[in-house]
Amino acid sequence: MSELESLTAAYQNLKARNQNIDMTRGKPSAAQLDLAAGMFDLVHSDDCKGEDGTDYRNYGILAGIPEARKLFARLMETAPDRVIVGGNGSLAMMYDALAGAVTFGVPGGDGPWNGAKFLCPVPGYDRHFAICERLGIEMLPVEMLDDGPDMDAVEAMVAEDASIKGIWCVPKYSNPTGAIYSDLTVDRLAAMKCAAPDFRIIWDNAYVVHHLTGEIATVKNIQKAAEAAGNADRILTFVSTSKISLAGAGVAAMSASEANVKDALERMFFATIGPDKINQLRHVRFFKDQAGIEAHMKKHAEIIAPKFAVVEEALSKAFAGTDLATWTKPEGGYFVSVDLTDGCAAETVKLCAEAGVKLTASGACFPYGKDPRDRNIRLAPTMPTPDELERAMEVFCTTAKMVCLKNKAG
Repeated sequence: MSELESLTAAYQNLKARNQNIDMTRGKPSAAQLDLAAGMFDLVHSDDCKGEDGTDYRNYGILAGIPEARKLFARLMETAPDRVIVGGNGSLAMMYDALAGAVTFGVPGGDGPWNGAKFLCPVPGYDRHFAICERLGIEMLPVEMLDDGPDMDAVEAMVAEDASIKGIWCVPKYSNPTGAIYSDLTVDRLAAMKCAAPDFRIIWDNAYVVHHLTGEIATVKNIQKAAEAAGNADRILTFVSTSKISLAGAGVAAMSASEANVKDALERMFFATIGPDKINQLRHVRFFKDQAGIEAHMKKHAEIIAPKFAVVEEALSKAFAGTDLATWTKPEGGYFVSVDLTDGCAAETVKLCAEAGVKLTASGACFPYGKDPRDRNIRLAPTMPTPDELERAMEVFCTTAKMVCLKNKAG
């Protein structure tokens, strides 16, 4: 029996198991969410005031409670007055920032972003691309390298086209490749010459403390680099505790220049009377400070690092020494990015689903959902139990290898 015939038979056996394992999104597992269980007991009806006596049950405090601004300022390496603390997710804040730019413009510009284009490092985060598509912002892909986007391409494009208004960046443990931006990449992004005076870098620092190993990667402070280059207004930085505390009940924040913070608060004035201050207070009391956040994230790593090891072991066993697949070995974050033989990703995802393992849609990590080489698949190991993950990887590796060999055979 040939290897392809053996894999086909194995796939049919796996399909007969009638499994239902979901690896479509980077969700924390129940064990990770349980780490923040103590948060529910920290704020009571007779104890919900701030350090200055302000009653946080009431309206107001548009920029977030002072204690939360201080906590996030440390995380974001900036001053509290340069931080806006919002609701439960940073995506909403990023959407608001771009919707505001399209509707009203931004400081340094001459009005709304009509006919705007955005640079999108690929493979990248599908929800970023969905925001652009929803707002009618044309997306231009640029290749993601190990140390960030291809800066030669980025610099050439932004210097020539004033309609290119920004770029998406996940600087640490990038989604999905795990890339870590180098100091040189940060400096080039901060200082590059842009034809658009109102160019914005959306610095989505989603995985700033999401380490998997004992070696903690650091990324240079791009806001300080931009200020040194005379481009203070270029940077909008976002973080959230969605994958730190509770995925559906975390707290998000944005940091930026004084002008950008003022612009954001002016927009927010018409949309809300204030954020959920009780949840912000709950988070401050739970984490207390940066050291508290870092200690908490070590507990996360203890849970999810073994899962990434399962993925690495399965991929190595199936594909080492072949030319059928390459994959990333991230030091942090939530994903592993796999590149199969060209033309094999969509069929692999389809057949995995038929065998009971749901994966992120092929092409999702590219603008408009179109991977030009049909090869990239994002694996999200965190949500399944260890046993489910081992079974899911057996399905994935068997299916992917079978599809690649069929493709190779013509």
